[in-house]
Amino acid sequence: MRCPAKPSAGTWQKEQDAVFEVITISFAFFFGLLVRQVGLPPLVGFLAAGFAINIFGPTLGLPEYTGETLHHVAHLGVLMLLFTVGLKLKLEQIAQPQVVGGALLHFAISVAVFVPGIMLFTPLDWNTALLLAIALSFSSTVLAAKLLETKRELGAFHGRTAIGILIVQDIIALAVLAIWSGQTPNIWALLVFAVPLLRPVLHWLLDFAGHDELLVLMGMLLSLVIGGMGFEAMGLSSEIGALVMGVLLSTHSRAKELGEALWSLKEIFLVGFFLQIGLTGLPDWGAMMFALVAGVALALKGVLFFALMIAFKLTPRSAFLTALSLTAYSEFGLIVAAGVLPEYLVPLAIAVSISFVIAAPLNRFAHPLYERCEHRLRIYQRNTIHPDEQPKKMGDADVLIFGMGRTGSAAYRVMADQGFRPLGLDSDTYKAKAHQEAGRNVLFADAEDSNFWRSCDLGQIRAAILAMDDLEAKLIAARSLRARGFTGPIVSHALHESHQEQIRDAGADYTHLTMNQAGISLAEQTLNAMNRG
Repeated sequence: MRCPAKPSAGTWQKEQDAVFEVITISFAFFFGLLVRQVGLPPLVGFLAAGFAINIFGPTLGLPEYTGETLHHVAHLGVLMLLFTVGLKLKLEQIAQPQVVGGALLHFAISVAVFVPGIMLFTPLDWNTALLLAIALSFSSTVLAAKLLETKRELGAFHGRTAIGILIVQDIIALAVLAIWSGQTPNIWALLVFAVPLLRPVLHWLLDFAGHDELLVLMGMLLSLVIGGMGFEAMGLSSEIGALVMGVLLSTHSRAKELGEALWSLKEIFLVGFFLQIGLTGLPDWGAMMFALVAGVALALKGVLFFALMIAFKLTPRSAFLTALSLTAYSEFGLIVAAGVLPEYLVPLAIAVSISFVIAAPLNRFAHPLYERCEHRLRIYQRNTIHPDEQPKKMGDADVLIFGMGRTGSAAYRVMADQGFRPLGLDSDTYKAKAHQEAGRNVLFADAEDSNFWRSCDLGQIRAAILAMDDLEAKLIAARSLRARGFTGPIVSHALHESHQEQIRDAGADYTHLTMNQAGISLAEQTLNAMNRG
């Protein structure tokens, strides 16, 4: 009787790889799909999938190298995310009092409160308590950037403020890691001062890269190779390196196109980030108690951010949205723990996971939440507010266009050509400024801000066009226009057919499916050309 042949090393490796792919992809998809049915963002499902893989993976034959593989994929996702954030970042955003002051004061107050609290309820020494307090003081860059980007609010005032604070926090985290771990930059780190000289070369490369797969490869080269591995080789943070590469290209006219080209690839890699949190380890009773207490303390983090933003003269709405974006524990806390507190990595991973589960749905419904709380928060409104948030007058405009991206800009040109006096409004101050420099009548204003609606004069406005991408923004704008007594036509574009009824219920008269209308226009131009022929 012949014995069955043993599988070769290559065949065995392929089988292991297949098991890894089947389990990770299947668990991520079905858990993400499950939580979406209850109104939660898929990333909450990815977190749950990570813990499920940790529990059931060994029984299903998951390879031992799964953790390392997901860690590598997650790291690539974080680098690409920070690179795309850098593409939308302007350096002057960081040099703002509410950004630098808010980040430093929140860090100092959080550590001052957490250290005695940790020492009071645990037998830890002072140094360990300090490191845990520092790890808990940071907010999640990955979660905030992903949620703000999904809602198209990275360019909004509260989005720019939150990202600026997160960058300052990340710099503090890297300094802490370097001090406690004994890691210091090497002599090659001096080359970082020459990085700005790369800007002309990078701009030329972006012009030369075209619009196809070379554009995606250029983004990967800059974020993963030059920014990531390049900065690591100098003894610096690969995360900061990826962010810096993005900032160097942020002033280029094709920066947005590059970010969009990397979107899907970055999203896939980031699934690995959320999965690997669950694979960090399974908690014992002590770890669960630590995480639950940290989850309760999460409210203090949000309240402190809100108070600091109010102190820096932001409106209650901007302070609320900024604080909500920052109310989650940071993945950098896990990096700090891995380097200097490995025994607390699992409790911190559970705390971060709980904070994500709490923060993700809250941020998803941030604007409706503020609408419900506005009457209580209005008492914090100051007579003087931040210059970026000052409401604007409509002038002699007779058509309002909300959202001055490609769709809004096209609508603006048509209305102006027809003899109307359009006024474009956009929540991104840099985009509004670029339109102004091009000679268009565009102002900064956030259609989701109740302060704008209380101060605006709609007396001469005959029609309104809603050209924003975010569904919630269109719903709030339509409802607010009708609440102010506006009786003219409201026309909105819609990205999905399922959104049309919601927008009409909010007060819009007409909705147009953007891609559908593009197809109709193409067909009409084709028919006209055929008739002329």
